[in-house]
Amino acid sequence: MHAQPSGPASSRSALRTFCVSGLGTALEFYDFIIYGTAAALVFPQVFFPQMDHLTATLLAFSAFGAGFLARPLGGLVFGHFGDRLGRQKVLVSTLLLMGLSTFLIGCLPGHASVGVAAPILLVLLRLIQGFAAGGEWGGAALFGIESAPAGRRGLWGSFTSMGIGVGGILGAGVFAIVSAAYDDNLVDFAWRIPFWLGGSLVLIGLYARLKAPVAATAPLAKPVRAPLAEALRQRPRQLLLCTGIAFGYCTIAYIGSTFFLTYATQVGFGSTEALMFDLALSVAIVLSAPLCGYLSDRLGRRTVMGFGAGAMALGLFAFFPLVSMHSFVVALCAYSLTGLLMGATQGPIPAFLAEQFPRSMRYSGISASYQIGAALGGGSASSVATAILILTDHQPLGVALYGAGALALVALCSLMLRETSRLSMAQIDEQAPILTGAMASNAQGANCKSAE
Repeated sequence: MHAQPSGPASSRSALRTFCVSGLGTALEFYDFIIYGTAAALVFPQVFFPQMDHLTATLLAFSAFGAGFLARPLGGLVFGHFGDRLGRQKVLVSTLLLMGLSTFLIGCLPGHASVGVAAPILLVLLRLIQGFAAGGEWGGAALFGIESAPAGRRGLWGSFTSMGIGVGGILGAGVFAIVSAAYDDNLVDFAWRIPFWLGGSLVLIGLYARLKAPVAATAPLAKPVRAPLAEALRQRPRQLLLCTGIAFGYCTIAYIGSTFFLTYATQVGFGSTEALMFDLALSVAIVLSAPLCGYLSDRLGRRTVMGFGAGAMALGLFAFFPLVSMHSFVVALCAYSLTGLLMGATQGPIPAFLAEQFPRSMRYSGISASYQIGAALGGGSASSVATAILILTDHQPLGVALYGAGALALVALCSLMLRETSRLSMAQIDEQAPILTGAMASNAQGANCKSAE
């Protein structure tokens, strides 16, 4: 068993790891948040002015979802090279692509200038963003998990989840400031500022990744020729269940980060107020994700994931009536509580999914399963939720049922996976095809004792 670092050295290692895995993901998710915010508040007028507002919003979210179509391809490509060539080259490439496409979205002409070419170019850049994001999350998560001291993989893996919350804070904060300062000019010009800023901020994450320790990102001495093919042969069940978790989680995550914003404006809140709600949700995730990642190290991944999914499902049925009361304070509390509950599943996910695969196929396995689930769930979540709202005459119960169903899938798939929190990475890497039934229970009991 490895000695566990403590004191200032441990703190420096954790901070360095957060800068590589968490900060990079924060900048990547910032790009997605500002797009989702713009899709809810600005893009209907800029790119789809000929439509009524709610239909135009649906089309803007559909363009948002187009980026998810490229995420599985990005996951397959970057996952393959991440396993064969090492983590660092892939992490640098994904961040550069993300930053460039974000900056260029801020430069796009609107429908009034170039007609139908404007939304076409928007979709094209979203596809590039999605391709880069396909390899971003898995690599960032693995850097934290594979650098973690013994007994801290859930906590250190949650740095990526914290990064998502930090990205949400940056995105919502920047848009709130721009919206408040340039309210009269938001549609005409000011919406571009967050995209230009996001493209520039990528340089910070790029510096951290170029300075990452080589040992933590190096490839294996003898990498597998086709890592994903090996994962399909050795771990098909794990791939399917991890995809189910990603589908359910990304569905609720993107309902929370994009559709909730639209809903607040639909019930009468102003755009600045809605952005403050989104900011509160992101702050709550940053606080909750590491706590729940830590708890998963102590109580087990499945326990925390199952409890978090159940609590979040129940919370959805309270969320919409509370926001509909049109009280700023009540709505702010509803968003904050929802963010805390979202962190209960978001925190343990990186470690839980990564631990289902040995190192030789880990980048490919986690990227393929997560990004396929994200494409199927997250890519359609905002559009489906908006369509439900239209079909039910703006009644949110259908959206709550939709989200609860996605969370039920998260809980079910989590319970069907093996518990991995007590296994060392060496034990995970050495395991052959997964044992089942009583053999698995006996083996895990023995491994727990040796790990401790």
